[in-house]
Amino acid sequence: MALNSSELSVGDTYSECLVEDLKRTQIVMYAGSSGDYNPLHTDEIYTTKVAGYPTVFAHGMLTMGMTGRMLTNYVGDGRLTKYGVRFTNQVWPGDTLNATATVEEVAGDKVKLKVETTNQDGLVVVSGYAEARVD
Repeated sequence: MALNSSELSVGDTYSECLVEDLKRTQIVMYAGSSGDYNPLHTDEIYTTKVAGYPTVFAHGMLTMGMTGRMLTNYVGDGRLTKYGVRFTNQVWPGDTLNATATVEEVAGDKVKLKVETTNQDGLVVVSGYAEARVD
């Protein structure tokens, strides 16, 4: 069911749990499907010994994609007209991610949204914006 502009108000929110206990397998599967085999995401020894991180971490685009799924669940398929994010913190294996879209403006057949994805500790891992067509 599509969103109706008359039912939206500034400050309205929609939230979804994107993933509970992100698995390394999911990160490796994303590497395979995206073709992004950067060793920071797949090679534990490289990531810890060479790069100095505590372990491998998720691709930013994996988190962006999961956040985008939340948006289309909210506004409907084919309704997003803009979507952009900033990656603010790493996403680690074992993380649980929750995303929220907050209505910032409703103008005619468009809604502007603030987008934020946080981990289980409330740390923002993705912040951004979206715009969508509404009825």
